[in-house]
Amino acid sequence: MLNQNQIPLLDTLKASAERPHASFYTPGHKRGQGISKSLSDVFGKAVFRADLPELAELDNLFAPSGVIQQAQQLAAEAFGASQTWFLVNGSTCGIEAAILATCNTGDKIILPRNVHSSAIAGLILSGAIPIFIHPEYDSVLDIAHSITPTAVQAALEQHPDAKAVFMVYPTYYGVCGDVRAIVSLTHQYNIPLIVDEAHGAHFAFHPQLPTPALAAGADISVQSIHKVLGALTQASMLHVQGNRIGIDRINKALQLVQSTSPSYLLLASLDAARQQMALDGKELMSHTLELAQQARTRISQIPGLSVLEIPLNETSPGFVALDKTRLTVTVYGLGLTGFEAEEILNDKLGVTAEFSSLQHLTFIISFGNTQKDIEQLVQAFITLSKEYRKTPSPAYSLLMSEGKDLFSMTRNSIHLSPREAFFAATETLPFQETSECICAEIICPYPPGIPILMSGEVISPFALEYLQHIQELGGFISGCADTSLRTLKVVKV
Repeated sequence: MLNQNQIPLLDTLKASAERPHASFYTPGHKRGQGISKSLSDVFGKAVFRADLPELAELDNLFAPSGVIQQAQQLAAEAFGASQTWFLVNGSTCGIEAAILATCNTGDKIILPRNVHSSAIAGLILSGAIPIFIHPEYDSVLDIAHSITPTAVQAALEQHPDAKAVFMVYPTYYGVCGDVRAIVSLTHQYNIPLIVDEAHGAHFAFHPQLPTPALAAGADISVQSIHKVLGALTQASMLHVQGNRIGIDRINKALQLVQSTSPSYLLLASLDAARQQMALDGKELMSHTLELAQQARTRISQIPGLSVLEIPLNETSPGFVALDKTRLTVTVYGLGLTGFEAEEILNDKLGVTAEFSSLQHLTFIISFGNTQKDIEQLVQAFITLSKEYRKTPSPAYSLLMSEGKDLFSMTRNSIHLSPREAFFAATETLPFQETSECICAEIICPYPPGIPILMSGEVISPFALEYLQHIQELGGFISGCADTSLRTLKVVKV
């Protein structure tokens, strides 16, 4: 057992920042002495003294043998891994590295269609061939859940030469699939399970939270420590266990996708966040769960609103657990879209959601929230229910009445690998003329950054219609060169 009280990287960074010396190394502001006054007025000068490069005493991120190595070992023990890497380019680079480490060009990887765009980037970088399986879909709530063991088994039987299985756990809504069953199926083929656990870094620290992916037997877990714990934005970790992953391959992949000038502010925040959770995680998460339960109970009683809960009366293989710190509120009963409700809450009622979708608003409740925050959230929804009800627009009513599963609508639509399409010659066509063309962009409502169209897919008429409806109803579309959606880039035939 390691001493989790230690913060070796943070302590060494503090000592380096306080050591008097003349600096003739990067960055150019020289420990804050040359920083813009407008910047120091906002952030103060102290933080810039610690904005240091890879000095000898601070170790090297890509060949750690000192304090970074010690900090990563402490993190591995705290999170239940055999080895952990600190990431300064977010979980995005961890997902990319995991795919690069397991797949060569032309190799197959089984993954859900509702993956984050970072997984698509991993496919483009690696040249891997996606075998998409469709997540379980709730047609009433219009929410895609997790992939199911049955779907994974069918994909493995059809593609026994696949090199890895990829799973999102939890989803952006906090929904967790049957990770233990999927681990078991994947390991029967002696291939690794890669888990995008970006939103589940807290799972290891409280028994009332879903089972951590590593505890369930996953081979790789990538976690955004900044999303729900106490690290700075962009600070993440990649965890590995077992013998199905080549450590050297992970190291090489991370060198490709991470900056060679890593921020020690981010690295030190990972060290401190680990210590905080190792020492006080259970207490912090107990308080967080209490706050979240208050919000769930009170908001669910407001007329016109409901909250996402795990199904009680029927088993759902794509929804076996729910992160109760993730709160999804359905506002359709108020006649509002999630986009409209988000704007009202943010602009008029002083509450900002994590993201909105057609029917829902989703909120991340963490140990950084207070009782006052919960009161403000509940009161905002009471006001929303009383003062902002409306008759749904015809476009909203039409879209909801169609009840179509978007991911099923794109079934079997891959024509080129994402890599081939990304590097292919392209042309720009009017939006309405792109139906049945091969997409050359990654297009997704954001957040949560799940692509509706990706490079290499044949563009379906329904996908075009859906994107247009989302934009008309106030959603934000990212990834396309023409954000007005008047044109799309397609592969030139």
